[in-house]
Amino acid sequence: MFARTPRLLLRPGWPEDAAALAAAIGDEMVVRNLATAPWPYDIDHARDFLAAERHPALPQFLITARTHGAPRLVGGCGLGRAPGGDIEMGYWIARPHWGLGYATEAGQALIGIARTLKLGRVVASHFLDNPASGNVLRKLGFRPTGSIVNRPSAGRAGEAPCALYALAEDDALPDGSDCYRMAA
Repeated sequence: MFARTPRLLLRPGWPEDAAALAAAIGDEMVVRNLATAPWPYDIDHARDFLAAERHPALPQFLITARTHGAPRLVGGCGLGRAPGGDIEMGYWIARPHWGLGYATEAGQALIGIARTLKLGRVVASHFLDNPASGNVLRKLGFRPTGSIVNRPSAGRAGEAPCALYALAEDDALPDGSDCYRMAA
């Protein structure tokens, strides 16, 4: 499955992406905001991630910028199962690309995919010391649940408080969510 937005291509990762993935995510400031990515993140972690089996209804994507030159890896996003069993959206953006709107643009496409796949309610979270991610979630239409829970972060070598968000199946889609094209 692939998705295209005005500036991005969301696509599966391939073995030849390992070096670029390790370089993009191998930043402590990125990894510390993720639950399962190990720190330090190296090429073997990238190879393992890229080789992992995926559930077809819960896609994982590399985010590549496709404008202003050759395509380049700027992050990752996907759908998975939250600890409670809900469908959870996650994303990360490499630090050189922070503040460019890539997380919001990729998130809009991911929400559109979740709706197309009829996955229902989607949840997300962010560590409290990462308010920028909370801003992205609110732009995408997620609403705070009011719950804060401790979640593990391999990059922090422990747990940290996370704010939980939800997007109900019948919530209005954010502006731009229909601006992607999906292909199987």
